[in-house]
Amino acid sequence: MDINKGDKAEVEIDKVVYGGRGLARLKGMAIFVEGAVPGDRVRIQVVRAKRNYAEARIKEVIEASPYRIMPLCPYSDYCGGCTWQHIAYDQQLAYKQGFVVDSLGHIADITGVKVNDVLPSPRIFRYRNKMEFSFSDRRWLLPQQGAGDSGSAGFALGLHVPGTFHKVIDIEGCLLQEERGNEILREIRGFVRQSGVPVYGLRSHQGFWRYVVLRHSRSLNEWMVNIVTSEERQGLLRRLASMLGDRFSEIVSISNAVNTRKGGTAVGEWESPLIGEGSMREKIGPYSFRISTHSFLQTNAHLSEMLYRVVEEFASLTGRQTVVDLYCGIGTVSAFLASGASRIIGFDISESAIADAMRNYELNGLVNCEFSCGDVRLLLSRVERKPDVLVADPPRTGMHKEVIRDIVQLLPETIIYVSCNPTTMARDIALLKEHYELEAVQPIDLFPNTYHIETVTRLKRR
Repeated sequence: MDINKGDKAEVEIDKVVYGGRGLARLKGMAIFVEGAVPGDRVRIQVVRAKRNYAEARIKEVIEASPYRIMPLCPYSDYCGGCTWQHIAYDQQLAYKQGFVVDSLGHIADITGVKVNDVLPSPRIFRYRNKMEFSFSDRRWLLPQQGAGDSGSAGFALGLHVPGTFHKVIDIEGCLLQEERGNEILREIRGFVRQSGVPVYGLRSHQGFWRYVVLRHSRSLNEWMVNIVTSEERQGLLRRLASMLGDRFSEIVSISNAVNTRKGGTAVGEWESPLIGEGSMREKIGPYSFRISTHSFLQTNAHLSEMLYRVVEEFASLTGRQTVVDLYCGIGTVSAFLASGASRIIGFDISESAIADAMRNYELNGLVNCEFSCGDVRLLLSRVERKPDVLVADPPRTGMHKEVIRDIVQLLPETIIYVSCNPTTMARDIALLKEHYELEAVQPIDLFPNTYHIETVTRLKRR
């Protein structure tokens, strides 16, 4: 029998799949249910029906899973920031380990390799060191605010409803960042509302205020603020910066990025400092790092050192090896490996990240690291001498096939693959397994209360 949009049914949730949704079966068809937990018995309504599967929402929890808990955040059912607050943390870790095992088995056809227990985060809230908040001229109202699923009105500064570009929830604070960040956000909201200058319309593409980006240094308690606007208004922005600087002594940098494009990104075409140098400092283990506004840093400062120590352990350097560090960012992995390597070569496409990496190279007194900026595909193809160890920490989309082709041509003895997406990681390992054996797999929970999982793997040349 067919399943159609709008159909209602009672189902039991069998498991959770990567992407965070629960899986049920109805009339022999897979039903993916948003917000469901294995063991739930729920009444659902189908919102999308395809030939081989359907997607549904929960209308009523008839019998709750023993792993279902009450979320702490009032926005948790609607906001895309952390969609797993309703699942007990121990079970989150178990499900994430399962994602890694399933991805390696189903995508890479690799079974029998031990996937270690997930290393947990010491904090499941207040752990993020970077948050991006969007302005909108239409506030998406929650059902309890009286407007139902389609309500919207007025001003918003907050986070998006998952899967949408125009629905922004106006939030007073986020449990993923330190409370000081929420205080800064509220001060910015008050200033903007009183300024009389319109916020950006995500449909009309008219308006001035676009994004607020907050970054925090856990070790030194420094804050960096980036205000993204659609044009330059130095007088207005300097008044905002002065107000924030007076009220928050922890803020070391405030900058204005100007983005005139329609695309939704919190990165400007150019940037002007308002307070400070457009950077902050962070200390991870024994190493110090200078981080500029748009440079990448692992978002969970409480687990960053553990992640890099796992990479260091997997690399097993003896002081004689040459290491290539792909997608090296600001040089964090390079710093942790430098004392055990003869030479480290880092590549990244981000100009600001490479500039930070070179500054951090000097800041930490490293003498054996070199960094190049450009497309990793081109830079790797120009490596003449085979590295002993290759470290890759690509974006969520994984490595380009040309990068994998060049790795296979170089044939380093060891590959350390760091990934925040087990599915693309498994896809890439499948392309490498003819030449490499997967030896070790260590998941690390950098993203509590979400379905995301960081994984460090070691591959040895056959």
